[in-house]
Amino acid sequence: SVKRLDVPRLYSCKQCKSHLAAFDDLISKSFHCYHGKAYLFGTVVNIGALPSEDRLMTTGLHTVSDIYCTACNQIIGWKY
Repeated sequence: SVKRLDVPRLYSCKQCKSHLAAFDDLISKSFHCYHGKAYLFGTVVNIGALPSEDRLMTTGLHTVSDIYCTACNQIIGWKY
């Protein structure tokens, strides 16, 4: 089931608008990826993770997992 956050400001899935994180859970907007800006959150909801893989990022080789919205399966980012 999709969790709804009871907060005044939040981040949501661009595709289906499911809640992903409270505004106050944003840690940093100072990250960049090959596709543009990336945000770092302390806590997120309604996400699933694909298997981990080594990926060459702008800061070197990192082991990451792509994450997706569990409501619509849209890839929304990655986690370390």
